[in-house]
Amino acid sequence: MRNEVYVNNNMLTWAITRAGYDVPSFAVKFPKVLDWLEGQKKPTVKQLEEFSKKVYLPFGYLFLPQPPQEKVPIPFFRTSGNQADKISINVYDTILLLQQRQDWLKNYLKDNDFQHLPYVGKFNKSKDVKAIVADIRHTLQLPENWASQFRTWQEAQDHLVLHIEDKGIITIFNGIVENNTHRPIPVDECRGFVLVDEFAPFMFVNNSDFKSAQMFTIVHELAHIWTGHSAGFDFRRLQPANDPIERLCDKVAAEFLVPEQEFNRLWNQSPNNFAFASRTFKVSEIVIARRALDTGKITRPQFYDFYEEYSNREFAKKESQGPGGDFYATTKKRISITFASHVNQAVKTGHLLFRDAYKLTGLKGDTFENFFSKHL
Repeated sequence: MRNEVYVNNNMLTWAITRAGYDVPSFAVKFPKVLDWLEGQKKPTVKQLEEFSKKVYLPFGYLFLPQPPQEKVPIPFFRTSGNQADKISINVYDTILLLQQRQDWLKNYLKDNDFQHLPYVGKFNKSKDVKAIVADIRHTLQLPENWASQFRTWQEAQDHLVLHIEDKGIITIFNGIVENNTHRPIPVDECRGFVLVDEFAPFMFVNNSDFKSAQMFTIVHELAHIWTGHSAGFDFRRLQPANDPIERLCDKVAAEFLVPEQEFNRLWNQSPNNFAFASRTFKVSEIVIARRALDTGKITRPQFYDFYEEYSNREFAKKESQGPGGDFYATTKKRISITFASHVNQAVKTGHLLFRDAYKLTGLKGDTFENFFSKHL
């Protein structure tokens, strides 16, 4: 006997739409849904469980009388407009996932007598760009010319992230939902987001973005932590949304990476030489172009032309590299070394069960053991 169940058609169509499909396109992947919607058949429990996985929805939601009101968890800004009132399910689920990790870590740190981080929200009533930049540098123990000691901007970025993590800021690099390669996070929708908390701030950087653009996103998110505002953003063409906090954080990122006074001196020495300035400041040419735009040295159309040309070069380079990479090295960036270290310590001291550690990290069994014993 088939164990059939009744599900409201509104819930089925909502679940399909929520996952980013329309009914006809989803039916190509999952034909039996048409029989359910037309009333010809009822789903079995097993079929409904399969359906819920396809639409990334907790099974129990399907039995609600009507779709729940799901709000964007944090302010999400668009370069082309104001705040977004809707985001894709992949971005939504990633924010919720990191909020769950943040909630656990915050409680763990409090329970173990960690102190709140004094820099979080320190400048929530200030618009002084140079004061914010100076305090970030002081907190991270990075002098103004810190990047000059490195051979490449990628090495400088790795060094910066180490200092950020050392100060208790969890920094996540990922371009998919957890470890699911079938659920990409489009760069043109989400370059990154930041979850501000005085004990456990989290930063998310879309790892599918060009490496050359990620440095600006990182420092932009740092500015959000110092000003005390959680937010997400698409940051198209490295341009901020029309919002006071977004514009402030944008200015902080620019001044931190390419100090205006030194940039002016260098530009006068070698005008329009993006490559020379890039080597000097150890940031990508696209960040130099952004700084040139900010300081009135190039026009907006000139910046957009350069951005498109540079993006095409970066895309071709990325395509030539192809997929692949070391799983455990990637996992370090997806989880964050600092977060993983806290999870590891909690497991060792009996404050966290293995099953809960599996859920928090997205790793299980031998993969979990190998990561924590050999790669942490």
